[in-house]
Amino acid sequence: MAALYLASLAVALTGMVMLDKRFRLFFWRDARRAAIVLVAGLGFFVAWDLSGIGLGIFFRGETSFMTGLVLSPEFPLEELFFLALLCYLTMNLFGFLSPLSTGPSAVASTRRTGGGPR
Repeated sequence: MAALYLASLAVALTGMVMLDKRFRLFFWRDARRAAIVLVAGLGFFVAWDLSGIGLGIFFRGETSFMTGLVLSPEFPLEELFFLALLCYLTMNLFGFLSPLSTGPSAVASTRRTGGGPR
């Protein structure tokens, strides 16, 4: 039970990858751009968390569902996976909503071809 939260995050990340692959939302549309965006997002949120920890605002919660492994004081391993999930979810959501913002013809084209613009 010690790694239940980490396992749940891994399952959710796997779901994000499967959705991305099936609908060509972000990584399967442009892997280079997606990798840059994911690294930038993770970098921003890790810096945000470390700043909050340094200022005494953020603290690590202790539960039996977590592994207990920390990357730095008050920064558990699970936080990195959560931040990756948050970034990937946002990227997939952006990839899903992008064709919708260009009008009905783009949505119809996306549905016919099985993916977004190439």
